[in-house]
Amino acid sequence: MELTIGGIAGLVGLVVLGIIAVTALFSLFFTVEQQTAAAVERFGKFVRFAKAGLNLKVPFIDRVAHRQSLRVKQLDVKVETKTEDNVFVHVVVSIQYYVLENKLFEAFYKLQNPEAQINSYVFDVVRARVPKIKLDDVFANKDDIANAVKAELSDAMDDFGYGIVKALVTDIDPDEKVKKAMNEINAAQRERIAANEKGEAEKILKVKQAEAEAASKKLQGQGIADQRKAIVEGLRESVEQFQQAVDGATAKDVMQLVLITQWLDTLKEVGANTRSNTILLPHSPGALADIAQQLQTAVITGDVAAAGAKSASEGDKQA
Repeated sequence: MELTIGGIAGLVGLVVLGIIAVTALFSLFFTVEQQTAAAVERFGKFVRFAKAGLNLKVPFIDRVAHRQSLRVKQLDVKVETKTEDNVFVHVVVSIQYYVLENKLFEAFYKLQNPEAQINSYVFDVVRARVPKIKLDDVFANKDDIANAVKAELSDAMDDFGYGIVKALVTDIDPDEKVKKAMNEINAAQRERIAANEKGEAEKILKVKQAEAEAASKKLQGQGIADQRKAIVEGLRESVEQFQQAVDGATAKDVMQLVLITQWLDTLKEVGANTRSNTILLPHSPGALADIAQQLQTAVITGDVAAAGAKSASEGDKQA
């Protein structure tokens, strides 16, 4: 069977129509992913937004112009600025933003580059606020800076169909030399506090030691006073007993005897200690009389002085 030219042309036409039909069928359907919006245009003019799932469009006339994710995105903006005390720092601000579903048209067609727009606002706010704050206060006021950035962006980006979830100051990085100096200052402050605490501890310890020594000396003084009181009482009893046993003996005789006895006891104790390096005064039997005479003279002198003081006191009272 021979094919004519007309028959061949008809066959080709059917094949072309078939291809066009298949292509049209495939271009009739399109899918949109979850949390995504697709802008459908007809000859370059916006028609509608297609939501997630299977959608239809007019083949060869309509086209999907843009696809926009509706998920929350994060943009990290690093800003170099200086503080009030002229220290240059790098401030990193993380912006979390998303497209408003009720303003998809504005997000698609009003703003060409949303990231660049957000960058501009962050730079403007950070460089307006940080130069008014000292470096030490920048770390403490980072939340205020973040809130100011969020407030500025929320007002501005809402007109373009974008919402701001959160603005976070995630890093404040001064120059390396400045950080080293800050660490040294902090270390010096801590060392000063430690020195003060150590000094207070030593002060308390010394005060307690002084109080303990004072209490000890007070007790020692009371002991010595009690000891001397006991000695005086003992001597008084000895004198009274001696006077009763020996007729004509006076108190001075008894005191001289007691003093000589103590002198001899002292020599005995010194001699009993083999490691003693005490220098002894003359202590021969002949020297005992001199010692007794010296003691007697001292006692008499004391009595005369006491009598003179008593007479002078009585004369003042009579005058």
